[in-house]
Amino acid sequence: MNSPAAQVVRLLTVKGQTLAVAESLTGGLVAAEITAAPGASQAFKGSVTAYATELKHELLGVDATLLSQRGAVDPQVAAQMAAGVRKALGADWGIATTGVAGPEPQDGKPVGTVFVAVDGPSAGASDAASGGKVTALRLNGDRAEIRMESVRSVLALLLEQLAGEQTGNERAQDTERNGGF
Repeated sequence: MNSPAAQVVRLLTVKGQTLAVAESLTGGLVAAEITAAPGASQAFKGSVTAYATELKHELLGVDATLLSQRGAVDPQVAAQMAAGVRKALGADWGIATTGVAGPEPQDGKPVGTVFVAVDGPSAGASDAASGGKVTALRLNGDRAEIRMESVRSVLALLLEQLAGEQTGNERAQDTERNGGF
């Protein structure tokens, strides 16, 4: 199994790090994808599905003024969700999804508008104020396709950040464990 979720679990395990997930439009699909990977219990702390806007503030610490002014579909909201779940669950990394899966627009944002975010130890001084790395997506398709592409995108963003964190020695150890050269 070499799915993105399995790669995330493998890299986190090699690094001895943990992950927490905050989800809105994906409704638990990211957590389900991660826990389907063998060995997930070594790295996955848990998740918060904050589908209702007020839960983003109450459980994840997203700024209430930001939510009232911009709505839940916003890059800063995604960043604060990732940072908030990381802090709330005591994980090394936090990832988040927020957006509009449809069928109707939300908060003036068209269907397919999605923001995915990662917050972790690689967030340098320049990224710290924004809570880490956020990617804006404009996705096409039906509700199910938008949600699944959001899952894929947040895992890809995390993989990119994890790969950037990996030292040469960790890569060598990981390659050895997987029968590589």
